Amino acid sequence: QVQLVESGGGLVQPGGSLRLSCAASRSIFRKSTMRWYRQAPGQQRDMVAVIDTGGLTNYADSVEGRFTISRDNAKNTVYLQMNSLKPEDTAVYYCNARYYYNSQYEYWGQGTQVTVSA
Repeated sequence: QVQLVESGGGLVQPGGSLRLSCAASRSIFRKSTMRWYRQAPGQQRDMVAVIDTGGLTNYADSVEGRFTISRDNAKNTVYLQMNSLKPEDTAVYYCNARYYYNSQYEYWGQGTQVTVSA
């Protein structure tokens, strides 16, 4: 069954903002470190931001100061607020959930397209 569902992508002008959302099943969300990745055409999938179960965050250098990852544990949802968007932010953005319980468990969303263009 579907475990992660992303939303919020779209077309935005340079300098604009978007907020991505990723809703997860409760059983996964409450124990997972959540990440956002992105993949541009012909490029590898790179991590953009991460937030652990305690709320600690980390960002790729390319988005530091412009993007903010957050989680709402009551809604089982992780967000990526993207400000001051640049054309090079154009990519498919993927939500990822990962936790360890004797072994690693990992889940991916279906991806949402973000296009930054005038």
